[in-house]
Amino acid sequence: MGFWSALPEVFPKTKEQRCWVHKTANMLDKMPKSVQPKAKSLIHDIYQADTKEDAMKAYQHFIGVYSDKYPKAVECLTKDKERLFTFYDFPAAHWRHIRSTNPIESTFATVRLRTSRTKGMGTRNTTITMVWKLGIEAEKTWIRLHKPQTLIHVIEGRKFIDGILKEENVA
Repeated sequence: MGFWSALPEVFPKTKEQRCWVHKTANMLDKMPKSVQPKAKSLIHDIYQADTKEDAMKAYQHFIGVYSDKYPKAVECLTKDKERLFTFYDFPAAHWRHIRSTNPIESTFATVRLRTSRTKGMGTRNTTITMVWKLGIEAEKTWIRLHKPQTLIHVIEGRKFIDGILKEENVA
């Protein structure tokens, strides 16, 4: 959690995207098992929509279906509304990478596990070296960014609408 609270201090223009995998699990935990398959399907309809407009329709539909019977599940969804749909402002090719924090968390889980197992690991430099080496090893299994050439548009601050680069009017 320290990483996420430090991020805006270092990169104040960073847009935050909540993880749909974790959000789905948290919402389903607040519902009975018998309802979960249908609810999960409706949740997938939200974040797998082609456009933000379609996603918002599916979002409202989910709220309409479940707000009376499962208000805690709906509250779990609605409290992060703005941070759940950030990915629509990025290239569609990158959506599969940014809708979930699992790749980041699995890397840090490896580091966390190893650092907790090696009690009294020595000096600060020894710890930093171990964490660096674990990161290098984890990097070997990372999935490459799909269509990395579009990353330059993100860095330049170009605008994407529903994952499609908005062409600026050239005068």
